Order: sequence, then structure tokens, then C-alpha cells
Amino acid sequence: MSERANRVTVEALRTDITTEQVDAVVNAANSRLAGGGGVDGAIHRAAGAAALRRACAALGGCEPGDAKATPGFALAARWIIHTVGPVWRGGGADEEVVLASCYRRSLAVADELGAASIAFPAISTGVYGFPPDLAASVAVRTVRTTPTEVRLVRLVAFDDATLSRYLELLGSWPAGRQDPM
Repeated sequence: MSERANRVTVEALRTDITTEQVDAVVNAANSRLAGGGGVDGAIHRAAGAAALRRACAALGGCEPGDAKATPGFALAARWIIHTVGPVWRGGGADEEVVLASCYRRSLAVADELGAASIAFPAISTGVYGFPPDLAASVAVRTVRTTPTEVRLVRLVAFDDATLSRYLELLGSWPAGRQDPM
């Protein structure tokens, strides 16, 4: 593991991601970056749907596991990093690999932007059907082991069960642990 990855503070909280006071918020987007329901819809509404739709259209979509940035528009965050998570297909279609890539690519984009802080939703756990406990494990493992210049990562939970799982995983993560994957 890189020494840089050890300096990241990872927090979990239950809140509305659209109000986070961070440099970048991550949007769990669809591949067209066209807005939708859940976190995606909330971020579009809070940022200013028309302006965000125009900025997203200029990006030409996004493949699952990748990430692209737009301005934050009316959000407190300066940037929105859009990532497309995997649709759960039972676990045999590399869903964990694609989900981990969402977190790694989002951190890489944050580094390119010079962001020091980032807030992630529970990517793919809504309509994409990724099992929340497994998604939380992938999220914590990936943000803990990905080298980044980001200093603060917030894992934002929509419900108490997800928050509890994040807190459990963060509390049980020994300092210096290597990524088992």
C-alpha cells in the first residue's frame, strides 16, 4: 500500500449528500449522465438541473467503472464527479471489480481536479441492486487502499443500516492493512 493512502481520513455519516461541504461530491450516475432517480436525481435538482444536464451532455456519457467531472453549480461542492456503478447480476459479472473501479476512478479524478475532500454515496445500492453490505465492504476497502492526494473521504449513507455497516467496517480496519484483492 502506498504511504499516501495512509494519510486519508475516512468518515461515515448519514446526511443529504447534496449539502456536503466538500470539494467534490460523487454522483451515482447512469451511463448517459442524463439524471435519474435517487442520488442522481437529488444531485441534479440541487445543482440546477438545466445547467448540470448541459454540462453532462458535453461529456458524452460514461462507462461503468469510469468517472467524469462537471462543475458543482449550485451545490456547496465545487465539483460533481459522476461515476457509473454496476448493475447487480448475482455476483458473477465482475460487479465488485467495477464498483471498486468507481471509487478508484473518482479519487483519480478528484486528484486531477486538486480536490482535498470528497463525499461518496453508496454507489449501485439503489435501483442497480448491489447488496448494501458487500457494497460497503468494497467502498471501505477501496478508499482505504487507493493512493490519493485527497485528505478527507466521506462515505455518506442514506439509511441507518448502511451507516452502521460503514462504521463497523471503518472501526475494524487495522492501520496499515493491505488490500486483500
